Amino acid sequence: MSLSLIFELSIWITSVCGVLVALWLTWRAGKQRDLSALAGFAVMMALWCFGHLALFHGYQSLGMVLLLANPLMPTFFLHFALLFVNEGRACRPWLTAMTRHIPWIYITSIGVTLYSIWVNAGATIRLMDDRPFFVFTESGALNLGYTVLIGVLAHAVLLLGWRHHSGNKRRSILAMFGVGAWGLLLATSFVFPSFGIDVFPYPMLLLPSYLLLLVYGVVRYQILAVNRFANRALLALVMMLLVLCVIAVLGVFSGRVGLEALTNVPIWQLWLYSLVVLLMAALVYPTVRRITERLVFPGAVLNEQVLDTWSRQLNLADSWTQLVSDGEALLRRQLGQTVTIKLPNDTAPSGLHLCIEQGDIGWSAHVEKTDDLSPGMRLNLEVFGSLFASSCAALERSLALAEAERKRLDEQHLVELGSLSASMAHELRNPLNIISMAAYNAPEETRKHIKDQLARADRLVGDMLVYSGKLSLQYQRVPIKSLVSSVLTTLSTEQVSIDIQVEDTLQIDADSHRLQQVFINLIDNGLAYVRNLERGAMCVEAYLDSGRFVCRIHNNGPQLDDVLTQDELFRPFVSKRRGGNGLGLAIVKRIVDAHGGTIVHRSDCGWPVTFEVTLPPDNTEGDV
Repeated sequence: MSLSLIFELSIWITSVCGVLVALWLTWRAGKQRDLSALAGFAVMMALWCFGHLALFHGYQSLGMVLLLANPLMPTFFLHFALLFVNEGRACRPWLTAMTRHIPWIYITSIGVTLYSIWVNAGATIRLMDDRPFFVFTESGALNLGYTVLIGVLAHAVLLLGWRHHSGNKRRSILAMFGVGAWGLLLATSFVFPSFGIDVFPYPMLLLPSYLLLLVYGVVRYQILAVNRFANRALLALVMMLLVLCVIAVLGVFSGRVGLEALTNVPIWQLWLYSLVVLLMAALVYPTVRRITERLVFPGAVLNEQVLDTWSRQLNLADSWTQLVSDGEALLRRQLGQTVTIKLPNDTAPSGLHLCIEQGDIGWSAHVEKTDDLSPGMRLNLEVFGSLFASSCAALERSLALAEAERKRLDEQHLVELGSLSASMAHELRNPLNIISMAAYNAPEETRKHIKDQLARADRLVGDMLVYSGKLSLQYQRVPIKSLVSSVLTTLSTEQVSIDIQVEDTLQIDADSHRLQQVFINLIDNGLAYVRNLERGAMCVEAYLDSGRFVCRIHNNGPQLDDVLTQDELFRPFVSKRRGGNGLGLAIVKRIVDAHGGTIVHRSDCGWPVTFEVTLPPDNTEGDV
């Protein structure tokens, strides 16, 4: 094959690649104006190559027009560079102005092209098997100089973008610089004949690589499909070169090992046959791989799409119940049979199940009862178990963060409630005092009724302040029996039998004022239920148990509703007591919690109703 035919083949490939690249960029560009400008550059490259081909085949007028349109190539590239670079941190006023005036640069380039055609700025010389090759005349200096100027300006714009951009955009610009150096090397041989250098332009044989590398350098960080295509293309190229090397080695040594028939076959035919075999192998490989996977791992197929579906579905779960339900549904859909997922603390189910465990090193999974499973199903379960364990860890972290956020919001709400309560106490107590003074001259019965209601309102305000405010504990030695006796003197205990079972010497470390509030609220709460009974009775007992202070307040009133749980009983505003405000037991729990103790309701102590308070043996001063 002659050099002129090799050159013509290279130009043909560059032309076709230019058209295909332009069509592909136009399809992918959408609203990306920079890719549209790059598509224009690819079209001009294809037309420039067609100009060389037209000269080769006798169409001199058409070839000259296409080759003298050379300035439009760097103009399109300048347009692309301006759009690609002039955004974000690299945006500059003069670049914006140049982008706005880019139509005038196109008009100037068209004017230079028309002037070059008019003055016959191009000619041909006989080169390479006496075939015509383009050269610039003396009149073509303007065309060549203008083309070089626009190209330098475009690369200066890229240089500015490389200095001010970062990340993928900076890497794309760097790739364009590298490809630009490669294109400069190839284009150098194009102008050799114009300067009288009678050297065949060998570098132009690699022109197809310039256009493809330039486009790839621009869009590889923007379009994922380009990277997949480049990966496959590079793999195919490496395989072709490897086959070529193997064929060359066979051609040298086949005769020495007795394969004379193979030696007589031309190298290019062996290479072509090998490429056909390689292509056939690539076509049948996916089918053969699926068949072998079915043979080695019979059962459900496991691929990237299945793994992606598993991971995406499991990560959507926001509760343990939903996670288990989604996991079992995914396994049932994949394996065609029911597989139960067992979390820690769950009872082991019968049949096939995936056991999830949490240890010191994190979450893990293993399959139980796999004797009857095929290797493929066992592989599916093991891979799914690994993904499910990772999802368990992620869900655990997510729930912990949600709980921390809930507590933060609760604390913030209490702070806001405390401020509101303090403001409300100030605003309400003033009118309450005015009402009390205004009722001074009212009848005795009316005055007593108003006084009782004002006392109730005042206590409600005080309870809200206690519940929502900050508790500051001041520890001291508190004699329990004396404290209980003083509390009873402040309460109305008529017609109620009260038994105090507390030793005279019993003392504990606690906040005396707060502990008094605990006894007042618990005893008054019991009196409200037993005061109107025929034989109402209460009992207050207190003692030390292994250093812990235990106090039980019993009453023989009606038993509490079974529907109320321990947590609900001590929540604010859930009172069942007539005339109650729903804060008494909530305040008691808050004070007991501040002391580091516990309070529970019991019905197994021989009384219908018992509230048991337990405080730790050692208390230290603190704020809650």
